Amino acid sequence: MKKTPFVTKEQLDRIVEQYPTPFHLYDEAGIRENARKLKAAFAWNEGFKEYFAVKATPNPTILRILQEEGCGTDCSSLTELMMAERVGFRGDDIMFSSNDTPAVEFQKARELDATINLDDITHIDFLQKCAGIPKKISCRFNPGGVFELGTDIMDNPGDAKYGMTKEQLLEAYSRLRDLGVETFGIHAFLASNTVTNEYYPRLAKILFELVVEIRETTGVKIDFINLSGGVGIPYTPDKEPNDIMKIGEGVRKVYDEVLRPAGMGDVKIFTELGRFMLAPYGCLVVRAIHEKHIYKEYIGVDACAVNLMRPAMYGAYHHITVMGKEDRPCDHVYDVVGSLCENNDKFAIDRKLPEIEIGDLLVIHDTGAHGFSMGYNYNGKLKSAELLLCEDGSVKLIRRAETPEDYFATLEGFWNETGGDHE
Repeated sequence: MKKTPFVTKEQLDRIVEQYPTPFHLYDEAGIRENARKLKAAFAWNEGFKEYFAVKATPNPTILRILQEEGCGTDCSSLTELMMAERVGFRGDDIMFSSNDTPAVEFQKARELDATINLDDITHIDFLQKCAGIPKKISCRFNPGGVFELGTDIMDNPGDAKYGMTKEQLLEAYSRLRDLGVETFGIHAFLASNTVTNEYYPRLAKILFELVVEIRETTGVKIDFINLSGGVGIPYTPDKEPNDIMKIGEGVRKVYDEVLRPAGMGDVKIFTELGRFMLAPYGCLVVRAIHEKHIYKEYIGVDACAVNLMRPAMYGAYHHITVMGKEDRPCDHVYDVVGSLCENNDKFAIDRKLPEIEIGDLLVIHDTGAHGFSMGYNYNGKLKSAELLLCEDGSVKLIRRAETPEDYFATLEGFWNETGGDHE
């Protein structure tokens, strides 16, 4: 089984002449096509809007592309709010979903008139004190227990730190109504990276039935329901991807079964997808720079977990294509590794691949979401560049690679005084 990169060997050969590896590369055409499919899948809901999860791929160029396709932004920090603002998002185009939230972040969200999604009932008093209660607000629901589809356990919301219990939610809406809120929303995230067309419809049914109960119990009418993220992608090549058209139709069916009979056929549906929107449309391009033959066969590349943390952090699988050798037999077994002083700094373990030679270009697939964004600077390693493969086939630098000067820039009263030397 294999995955086909969205970029060819010939294209990469030209790109690396100008931009040295490693770098993350994004596919503009794929991003736009996918955003349009999502919009079409939920076209039956007049108020539908996708709020892209900025944390997945925090780059202004990517946000502008999605903005042009009608998406908003889901922000979870001060800097994400600032980035969204600079791109031109304000008001109804921003959902602010955070937890353990500092006052300054609520204040910035209020300044931008973003829709605040409260994670906890205690945040009502905190928000009122530090920034005031807005006229429109959302609350995050956590049903507890485990979330199952059929006989499969998908995730364990009861162990998650996010959201309110049902009892807290009912109290929160009553209190917020009494504090002058006029427009209400609800939000829930019950499972991560689901590769099934049934997740969103099942989540929707839970939330649709809940909002009917909220109206009956408190008199509060929910105006929008945010299904959040959780629709995933198949990282391994043996799985079928989600069919967003079937997912949208599944949600529509439940909407018609639950909300319309309750007289709530005007409720807007929102999503906050990150991985589904971007992951398949980004890759990490690296070069093989070392080979090592000891108890195992190792290929060392010029990237490390700083550039892609998921395999080291989660043991996550990312498919690898050796460019130019796509049709050769996978008759070698390698650990593909980076240079960090950590033994988990491995992009692949015991992976069957074609024979890799020093200088070969490798494409690590599905890094368009939670790839670059999770990077860090352990061992003094520097983050790579980000490039955009434009619809016309040209390539644009959308974030330069970090330099040692960037790394040292925050060292107050040391680096400049010593000129970089220290005994």
